[in-house]
Amino acid sequence: MTNAIRKTSSNIYDLEERTAKFGENVIKYCNKVPKNDITRPIVNQLIRCGTSIGANYCEADDAESKADFKHKIGICKKESRETKHFLRMVAVAEPVYKDEARVLWSEANELNLIFNTIFHKVK
Repeated sequence: MTNAIRKTSSNIYDLEERTAKFGENVIKYCNKVPKNDITRPIVNQLIRCGTSIGANYCEADDAESKADFKHKIGICKKESRETKHFLRMVAVAEPVYKDEARVLWSEANELNLIFNTIFHKVK
């Protein structure tokens, strides 16, 4: 899954596209993970938080005020951090998928750092 998250100069700074692609990659990853009593709830949570980053970014982009924007960016920040957590849990539950989780974790971490920076720069 080395090229699962493609970053080109045209979309690396387009957060709407980047977060949408990330959500798509989370879905594709979750479809591969075998479902059992342990993985099912973890995968469900991973899909929720991994796909909500982009949805919340779209909401932030259409925010009605600076305070609303900051609040929604804060949600993006929290959801990206939660995604990292559940990727770690899947990697423990299904070690075969650890390398793919690591790639997604890296992107979730980058997104978290971006949203953290934006959050702290908004006055």
